[in-house]
Amino acid sequence: MEPVTTIDGRAIPFGRKNIDTDVIISAEWLKTITREGLGRGAFAVLRKDPDNLFDSPTFKGAPVLIAGDNFGCGSSREHAAWALLDLGIKAVIAPSFSDIFSGNAFKNGILTVVLPQEAIDRLMEVAETDPVHIDLESQTVTTPFQDRYVFEIDPFRKSCLMGGLDEVGLTMARGDAIAAFEATASAERPFLAHPA
Repeated sequence: MEPVTTIDGRAIPFGRKNIDTDVIISAEWLKTITREGLGRGAFAVLRKDPDNLFDSPTFKGAPVLIAGDNFGCGSSREHAAWALLDLGIKAVIAPSFSDIFSGNAFKNGILTVVLPQEAIDRLMEVAETDPVHIDLESQTVTTPFQDRYVFEIDPFRKSCLMGGLDEVGLTMARGDAIAAFEATASAERPFLAHPA
């Protein structure tokens, strides 16, 4: 997982409420055994409209998605986070998120930023023409127009995102302690050790 410290760029002013994981990535895309290419299926139903935001040249490669209340509700499919990542989304800003989606996003290195609806409305307006800046260290979202919004984040999640540590990375960071435990356990209980 890549470390997340700052995210700069255009934001897709999506804004819709109650977008479930089936809208983010529909069931026919769940048959894959790889994460690659899921961005093609992200928001596929909405992308049938030729004027959709996701295929607009204005927002191509935008690293931020601005959404409405209850983003990521529905089933617990982790493919939704994978699809957003493959689409290039590194952060989603919304008034609220489904707990399961928020957890899946975090585990895959996507920052979920909760801001009040008034802030979302302003960011949607700014996103039409200008970029936004997210700073995880200071926990702020800013615009070129001096808008500044502070967001809360769990300290553990913040630390993991800034360090680029997923569950495997966290485990590997404790490699010396794990090895020491294993050595002590083998010495104290040799009958549990596997033969070489």
